[in-house]
Amino acid sequence: MGLNADRIAAGLERLKQSDARFAEAAALHGLPEPRIRAPGYETLLRAIVSQQVSTAAAASIWRKLETQVGDLHDPLKMLAVDADALRAAGLSRMKASYALSLAGHVTDGSLPLHALPEDDEEAIRLISSVRGIGRWSAEIYLLFAEGRGDVFPAGDLAVQVQAGKMFGDGSRPSEKTLREMAEAWRPERGVAALFLWHCYNAPPL
Repeated sequence: MGLNADRIAAGLERLKQSDARFAEAAALHGLPEPRIRAPGYETLLRAIVSQQVSTAAAASIWRKLETQVGDLHDPLKMLAVDADALRAAGLSRMKASYALSLAGHVTDGSLPLHALPEDDEEAIRLISSVRGIGRWSAEIYLLFAEGRGDVFPAGDLAVQVQAGKMFGDGSRPSEKTLREMAEAWRPERGVAALFLWHCYNAPPL
């Protein structure tokens, strides 16, 4: 089912029952919208392209990559071009190496994106073995592309800031502290993350 609207609503109900602060925030801000991405190679490639650039810049680079590479759904097409061609499309030297690393891992079967381990931590370790893809990107992929409802990106700045406002003294908790805090939200930590993003982005009341 993934993290669709019904799944989010059910998860938030459980969170509201476990902690009244979720209920108070939900009364003010309502439910978050689903963030669903297609599972597979292209979604992780887009994550690499989008790192540290604006949405418009990422879209421009993607179009140029399509010209240089061809079918961006096919990692073999990526491996058929060299790093200079990727740089001509707008990727930095590092990002070009990341894109080729991802294509190599998918092609040789060391990153089976359609058969990842069921254990979240094992899946995170496997995805983040690709050069340029860290824990945060792996967690985001599992949360949005696979709909894993208990994955919690505790290193995300917005999640940290909002958690500090809702559950702390207003200061931003460290990743370690937030992971410890989120243990109480199992098995709905992914829904909790979506809700924290939703509240963080809500307009001031």
